[in-house]
Amino acid sequence: MRLDKYLKISRLIKRRTVANEACDAGRVLVNGNPARASYGVKVGDVLELHLGERVLRAQVVSVAEYAKKEEAGDLYRVLED
Repeated sequence: MRLDKYLKISRLIKRRTVANEACDAGRVLVNGNPARASYGVKVGDVLELHLGERVLRAQVVSVAEYAKKEEAGDLYRVLED
């Protein structure tokens, strides 16, 4: 699954266009490297999101095409907030 779509489905970022812009600006790192929006997310990847002053590190636990609001938090595990 594309990184921008994963960020939206998991609700780490609210909109896919915002996720795409964050990737283009270099504010999203995957396993310590800047990632493009088209990066294929895999289970075990560590995502690092630089959102303003806040830095969020999360590990991908599951990849699903669709997730209900209640299930979105099960797609990742927060490592550092």
